[in-house]
Amino acid sequence: MFDFRLQVFHTVAKRLNFTKAAEELFITQPAVTRHIHEIEHYFRLKLFERNGTRVKLTPAGKTLLQHTETLFSLYRNIEFEMNAFTQGHSGKLRIGASTTVAQYVLPPVMAAFHEKFRDIRVTLVTGNSGQIEQALQNKEIDLGIVEGRSKRTALKYNAFIKDEIVLVARMENPLVKKQTIQPEELKDLPLLLREPGSGTLEVIAHALKPLHVKLSSLKTEMQLDSTESIKLYLLHSDCMAFLSVHAISKELRNKECRIIDVKGLSIERDFYFILPQGQTDALPELFIKFSRHYNFK
Repeated sequence: MFDFRLQVFHTVAKRLNFTKAAEELFITQPAVTRHIHEIEHYFRLKLFERNGTRVKLTPAGKTLLQHTETLFSLYRNIEFEMNAFTQGHSGKLRIGASTTVAQYVLPPVMAAFHEKFRDIRVTLVTGNSGQIEQALQNKEIDLGIVEGRSKRTALKYNAFIKDEIVLVARMENPLVKKQTIQPEELKDLPLLLREPGSGTLEVIAHALKPLHVKLSSLKTEMQLDSTESIKLYLLHSDCMAFLSVHAISKELRNKECRIIDVKGLSIERDFYFILPQGQTDALPELFIKFSRHYNFK
């Protein structure tokens, strides 16, 4: 429904690479360039700065990108809402989600989904990422949502929403006064960590590697199998923990805890929908589409 030139601009703006944009859109690179020139001519503004092979957005380009993302989201919502009128949906949908997603992301999405599709019965089981992947392969669930992606070739992974893992301490912890610590200081801090097999633990280990910090070198006070357990322990001790920002939003607002920056450390990840390769069942696909349209605040 929308102008293809805007889709070309959006793809180039996200990839910052004309060749990759052409491959993704299945058109030639000269065609990509022509579409961009047409938009720039229409607005009488330069949208990209080119320096050899490097491409970056101009201020005008950044503004147009924001508007195109809003516009495309609106179009997707229109398409979803219109399709919902023509398709009757009923049955049972079994979802499995890793603990952070299940506790802090999914409940409002599931409530909105149930409000719209009353004839679909949804069940949710919780486990760590490895357990959810195995449950999907065992056909115990129809759709999985996990933290990070593994190397299981039998599964396909589609990005859901972004997450950030941060180092957290309660407000009474003397270290909150520092606000920033060096990576090597992590080795002397009493830490609460998730259990082996946790997607969160794997992401943390991967992020610490460039800083020459191994999980085995950390002073682990305890490993717990749920984020909620870690939070409650944290709020009653001077331990620290790496937690998802989704999990501590309420505690941050209530000033019960504070994020401590680790110099040079940024732990960002995606939550992923997972399905068996080749699966196109209607109800999992419906829930995926609905979740992507949900307005996370």
